[in-house]
Amino acid sequence: MLIRDPEKYDPLDTQVVKIQAWWRGALVRRTLLHATLGALVIQRWWKQILMKLQEKRRRAALETFTREEWAAVRLQSWVRMWRIRLRYCRLLHAVRIIQAFWRCHSCASRGFIKGHYRVTASQLYLEIEILLASGPCIVTECIPLPIKQ
Repeated sequence: MLIRDPEKYDPLDTQVVKIQAWWRGALVRRTLLHATLGALVIQRWWKQILMKLQEKRRRAALETFTREEWAAVRLQSWVRMWRIRLRYCRLLHAVRIIQAFWRCHSCASRGFIKGHYRVTASQLYLEIEILLASGPCIVTECIPLPIKQ
């Protein structure tokens, strides 16, 4: 109850006004508290949603970065492998050329010589057999010896 007329001043009315004011204040505070709690709940929910979105973006960025790094590493390893293989093929070709040269060289010089000789009073009898890859070659020679008298 509000006091409208100052002449009808009753101390009991002021007590009623104070109680009513306190009750209205309590209602306003309770309403504000509920509104504040509702706002806090909404804010917390929204922060969780934002954190989940941020985590999804971070994970997607990390996966993309990882995928790109692995692709780069794989490409680098392929290039290194290709270069090493190319070098290996060149060296293998050079080795084959050298081996073919030495095989032909050793074929030409692989033979061996065997023979025997006899010396008589006036001559040297010599028989030499040369074996090569192309076939045997036999040389027989009779050399007269100069004799000093």
